[in-house]
Amino acid sequence: MSTSELLTVEPLDLQFPFELKKQISCSLYLTNKTDNNVAFKVKTTNPKKYCVRPNTGVVLPRSTCEVLVTMQAQKEAPSDMQCKDKFLLQGVIASPGVTAKEVTPEMFSKEAGHLVEETKLKVTYVAPPRPPSPVHEGSEEGSSPRASVSDNGHGSEFSFQRFSVDKGEPQENTSEARALITKLTEEKQSAMQLNNRLQRELDQLRRESKKSQSGGIPFMYVLLVGLIGLILGYIMKRT
Repeated sequence: MSTSELLTVEPLDLQFPFELKKQISCSLYLTNKTDNNVAFKVKTTNPKKYCVRPNTGVVLPRSTCEVLVTMQAQKEAPSDMQCKDKFLLQGVIASPGVTAKEVTPEMFSKEAGHLVEETKLKVTYVAPPRPPSPVHEGSEEGSSPRASVSDNGHGSEFSFQRFSVDKGEPQENTSEARALITKLTEEKQSAMQLNNRLQRELDQLRRESKKSQSGGIPFMYVLLVGLIGLILGYIMKRT
């Protein structure tokens, strides 16, 4: 902030968040500390690079005026990110009732005996603001546990140990599942083999029953004896 008698200028350092191929603006605030109208004019050492709106005007007594300084889009960045551009703000007491359109260059002429107050401003390039980082919510079900942070800033040792233990559990469960699938497959094959065997035995019993009927042996008796023998054989095989 300047300590001028007519206008208080803030800031004295115009900071531009430098980005290639992008227009960047910075606001300049002029405060009239007097009871008179104060006319102002803004000059720069590089007028092609900057656009100042308004570059001339009038600040009413005890009021503040905003001046917008826009840097045109730049195709190249300086190697050291240093800027040598300067601005000069001139202020002079104006007649009562004067308007911004009535401000002329002659009003700021020192040769004409006008008391012109000047404030020099510099330009600084700063890093552009970083976008806000996304907020990670709690870990979803099935995701790997994350290391928590304790009050002293170090990772929690307990969390990492739990991660190493949990990591081995899916392998054990996979081995058990494979063994169970193999066992069920073998039992299914055994059941299919038994079913085929029973079907063959049943066909054999039917053929024998036809022969036995001529000898007087009841068909149901022969079938029952055959089935009991097959069941007993299967039980002995399983045990």
